[in-house]
Amino acid sequence: MNDLETRAVVARPGALRRAAPALLGYAAVRALGLVVLALWSEARGKSAYTLLTARWDSLWYTRVAELGYGYEVRLPNGDVHSNLAFFPLLPWLERLVAAVSPLSYADGGFVVSLLASLAAAWGIFAVADRLYGRRAGVCAVLLWAVLPVGIVQSMAYSESLFTALAAWALYAVLTGRWVTAGLLAGLAGLTRPVGLAVVAAVWAAAVAAFLRERSGSSFVGDGSTAPAGGACGDGRAGAPPGAPRTGTPVGAPPSPHAPGVRLRRMAGMLLAPLGAAGYVLWVGDRTGGGPLGYLDVQAGWRNGFDGGYAFALFVAGRFTSFPSALAGAALVLGVALVVWLYVLCVRQRQPLPLLVYAGTVTALALCASSYFGSKPRLLMPAFPLLLPLAVALARARTRLLAAGLGAVAAASAAYGAFWLNGSGPP
Repeated sequence: MNDLETRAVVARPGALRRAAPALLGYAAVRALGLVVLALWSEARGKSAYTLLTARWDSLWYTRVAELGYGYEVRLPNGDVHSNLAFFPLLPWLERLVAAVSPLSYADGGFVVSLLASLAAAWGIFAVADRLYGRRAGVCAVLLWAVLPVGIVQSMAYSESLFTALAAWALYAVLTGRWVTAGLLAGLAGLTRPVGLAVVAAVWAAAVAAFLRERSGSSFVGDGSTAPAGGACGDGRAGAPPGAPRTGTPVGAPPSPHAPGVRLRRMAGMLLAPLGAAGYVLWVGDRTGGGPLGYLDVQAGWRNGFDGGYAFALFVAGRFTSFPSALAGAALVLGVALVVWLYVLCVRQRQPLPLLVYAGTVTALALCASSYFGSKPRLLMPAFPLLLPLAVALARARTRLLAAGLGAVAAASAAYGAFWLNGSGPP
């Protein structure tokens, strides 16, 4: 029996139940990280909660929530750090939480981050489950949880919020929900500058769909697919392991050429860039710098896009002495690993929107001239890079998988506590 039609009706009520193992596993990893951070911070005479909510970018976000835009710091070297560099969605949500509860703005940022991290984990599971099955979805979520900089997912930063919006926007594209994808992409564009990656993914998928229609194909080749041939949700039937499952879009009209589908697709394309474009243009108008005024704001923070030149010089500079050469070698290996993972994504034949999204996030992170210690954090939203590893781990025995991920989770928790009590994420 082909269950393509029944999946849209039956699977939705059980979606949370289906994702429960992934979400419980994710919550356990994050709880471990917070406990280790609390113990480590206590031993050093520091407050773990302050580290999570009232340092670095967290302070800038809460200041925007409390006082609005217009605050800046002028450094002795002439640089100007303006809070206009920080996109508004997280401060808006912090202000909302503070307005409807007795919590402070910093508390609100922490609550938003915790809820958004769970939403991000669910979105990552939804994408991976749809393409590669439930077990791969659980592995993808756990891999994202145990990243070395995974502690940032629990901080009052915007990474978790952005990843949640991006993951669900990509899922909406995969399921042919174009208006939803456009709305989520617009919100992602109000969260971080890298929201451009979500916009690019939506547009790439939509353009590919239009081109397929024009060529007369009966199938929309944008990744808006569901398991074919009656494949079960756990991947026991249908496409071979490691290959995305394809078929008819769930929840979409029977014909992808129907005028209504094309209209919704165009609406999604128009909605997607509104958030980022609206904020950037507003900043340009406020600063008097015109459409490129936001770039001037970022330049005050010494942020820009130079194709990776400054990062390459930074890495090369690590090889001038022996102790730092080890760090340089680690950086080279880290970049090589990221590039290798993206190559695996291409060879895995991931849907076009995922490849565009992950490629854009990676390029913006590695080729920006921003503070180099933040690059692992900037790469964190690029979760499609983890899918090849998730598919491979899904084939492992459960006991071996649990032991391996448990050990990595412990190491990640220890590193996060050490990192946050030291230099930390700027």
